[in-house]
Parts: sequence; structure tokens; C-alpha cells
Amino acid sequence: MGLAGTIAGWLGAASRPPGEGALAAPAERKSSATVAGTLVFTGGGDGGWVERSYAALSRAGFMQNPVAYRSVRLISEAAAAIPLLLHDGENEVTEHRLLELFRRPNPMTDGAAFVEAICGHLLLSGNAYVEAALIDGEVRALHPLRPDRVRLIEGADGWPEAYEYRVGTSVRRISAEGPGGEPATILQLALFHPLADHRGFPPLGAAQNALDLHNAAARWNRALLENSARPSGALIYKAEGGGNLSPDQFDRLKSELETGYSGAARAGRPLLLEGGLDWKAMALTPKDMDFIEAKNGAARDIALAFGVPPMLLGIPGDLTYSNYAEANRGLYRLTVLPLVKRITGALGAWLGAHLGEPGLRLSIDLDAVEGLSAEREALWARVGAAEFLTRGEKREAVGYGRED
Repeated sequence: MGLAGTIAGWLGAASRPPGEGALAAPAERKSSATVAGTLVFTGGGDGGWVERSYAALSRAGFMQNPVAYRSVRLISEAAAAIPLLLHDGENEVTEHRLLELFRRPNPMTDGAAFVEAICGHLLLSGNAYVEAALIDGEVRALHPLRPDRVRLIEGADGWPEAYEYRVGTSVRRISAEGPGGEPATILQLALFHPLADHRGFPPLGAAQNALDLHNAAARWNRALLENSARPSGALIYKAEGGGNLSPDQFDRLKSELETGYSGAARAGRPLLLEGGLDWKAMALTPKDMDFIEAKNGAARDIALAFGVPPMLLGIPGDLTYSNYAEANRGLYRLTVLPLVKRITGALGAWLGAHLGEPGLRLSIDLDAVEGLSAEREALWARVGAAEFLTRGEKREAVGYGRED
């Protein structure tokens, strides 16, 4: 029947006296009321919360929301740009098979894209999976796996027994333990989940309500722009002796408004009224304008869930950091570095076991992180001005060790 027919039917029924053509009230219906010629719709929500899948969060967040998209890109790109160091015990190693793997994990991916993929999977899914391709027992390539294609299979004791990787109708089973006590060919990285033993919880999952609010505000703005880029109004039908528009008159009027006066290209076009119609413009009240602050608040909540200072995303109303440089250092110290240390620690131990060198350790070259250059300069200035320190002690204080 459509909305026009529903409203037309209501208008017609409102003009009939009780008992003439009235329909019996249904046993159960949504809450609505007709008071003094006004039709009021009220929506009911169940208030339930459902954890969304990786695909749903990716579409609603990364692929449709600019705040979520930029937050993920900002963290993953910053993490991928941090140089890594390899140590064997206390000694730094500059040439090693593990470093070669990180420079070119597989023929299709370079090192930066590899780290970006792992970070993106963790931020949107809470889980990241890396599979090692073995040839003659040696790791020759590393492949990040999409989390939505991986299913963990638990054994009778509740611990992971295997992983299923599904692509279309093809299903491949990967054992959670290697043969003969060897390390597994798959590595799972998971963020803490309070209600799951072997599954991570994504940061964006904690901001689902804020994400929905921000996306809804964007759709509202777009609809407002398409509707002549101004608030709508009400057409009031004034006829002698009362009465309402007939269904045909209502449908024709609705069609003319949609085809002749809606859209940005028709903004400002004068409205031609006839037959007792009067236009009453409706302006936004201060309460209605609260949605703008609500949208900015939702954007701040999304950035907060990712650990990105809102100042770096251009979100107004955030005064947590006094300047942009301080906010950038906060991003590195509170979000990027902990995430990179978690990833490199797990990958280094896993690959070291595969290579038969459990003493290998991946770490971060903090001296090469551009976002911390101001901190390094301040440290060198303080150490350089400390006259009570010897040259060797100053070298140790800045992390270079004593001279031989």
C-alpha cells in the first residue's frame, strides 16, 4: 500500500464519524497515537546488544565511517613505518633469515603491507592469523589470513585443536600443534576478550553504538541536503467546512513535491500552492541542533576506542592535548608502540622456534621512530648537560652502550 496510501487512508478515516467503515483494532500493533489531527509514530527498541561479526564491523566502520577508517589507517601505517631490530640474546643481528622474511613475507606482499594487514585485522576483528608456508621444513613465506575465514576448533579439554580456513566451498584444516612437538604453522594474535577463551575483542566493538549514531547523523545530513538543503515544513490544507484531501489529491501532491521541489538542484524553487494549501516552514530548534554535538561526541567515542587522540582526526571539542605534536606522541606511546611490541614479540618467538633459534628476539628501534624525535632531542639535551656523568655513562643513558 505504501506510506502515501497509509496516510491517505488515515486522513479519510479521520473525517468519518465513529462506526462508519471503521476497521477492527488489531490484537497487537506498534505504539502510535492520533491526537487532535496529529499522527504520531513512536518506535520501540529492544535495548539488546549483539556482538557484530568482522564483516559487519568492517562494512559499517572501516568502509563507511571516515573516523573509523582514518583511525585504523593512522595506527596501522604508523606501526608499519617503525623499523625493527633483531637480537640474539644481547647481541644485535643485522643479517638473518628472519629479517629477510619481514622485508618480503611473501611474493605478493612487502613488509609494510604485512604489518598493516595484521594491525587492521586486530583493530577490526580482535584477532589476527599468520600462516607459515614450509618447504622442506623451512619457513619460506608468511601469509596473513582473513579472520572471518578462520574458525577455531576446540578439543575435548577446551584448548585449540585445529583451525579451519574456508574460502568459498574449499575448507582447509590447519593443526594447532606441529608434528613431533614442532611449532604450529599458524599463529593467532588476539586482543583481550572478557567472555571468550580463545577469541579477541575488537576496539571498534566497544564503540558500536557510537558508530551507529555517527553513521545515522551522516545519513540525516545527506537526506537534509537532498531535501532542498533546509529543514522541511508542513503543508496545511484549509477548506471551508473542514474536510481532508482525497487519496488521489494526496498522491498527486506528494508526487509533485518529490519530483519538482526535492534535491539540491531545485533548492530555492518557489512553491506553487492551490486549493486552500498553506506552507508552514519548520525551523530547527536548539534541541534539534544537539544532534551536531551528538555526532561529534560519537566521533570522539570511536577515536577513544581505537586509542587515537581526536585532535589528530580534526574532531572539534577535544582539549586533552595542548598541541598537535603532543597528541602525536600520545598516539605513539599509548597505542602504536604497545601494539607493535605485542605483534613483534609473538612473531619473533614463533619464528625463532621454527628456525631452531629460541634466543631470537624482535624489538623496536625507538631511535628511528619519527613521532618520538622531540623526546629524543629532550633526552639528549638533558644527558648532555649533566656534567657529573662520564662519556660512557651518557652513552648508556641514551641507549648506545659504553665504548669498547
